[in-house]
Amino acid sequence: MEARGETSPFRLPSEAEWEYAARGGNLSKGYTHAGSDLLTTVGWYSENSHDETKPVGLKDPNELGLYDMSGNVWEWCEDTWHENYIESPEDGTAWVDNKSSHRVIHGGSWNSVHQYCRIANRGPYSPEYGYNDVGFRLIAFTSFS
Repeated sequence: MEARGETSPFRLPSEAEWEYAARGGNLSKGYTHAGSDLLTTVGWYSENSHDETKPVGLKDPNELGLYDMSGNVWEWCEDTWHENYIESPEDGTAWVDNKSSHRVIHGGSWNSVHQYCRIANRGPYSPEYGYNDVGFRLIAFTSFS
């Protein structure tokens, strides 16, 4: 429970942060999926998941040691949905406004076809509903002030 006036040390990643992490950051090898061009080595999707989510870490990680960023579950980003990146923040912060009630999701899921698990694939989902193929990855941060 948070004390009044304090903020959580965790947050959803911005879309830019999610993509940077999925691509392997400055260690990126330019893969189509998070850690490989071969999805079966790094992700659970419609052809290998047996129609269920899997425990994290059963597949290979990407260059940053992050698991399951392609497939298993779609991951929420903080950004509100925009069709393109025109007018998006250049500093990588979340692009949040009232132009859409939908949020950005990335990564594909256990019931996605191969193409939906590409790092560059994104979609709009409504946070008002529950989904059995959507999850989240949090960023932990500390303040040095």
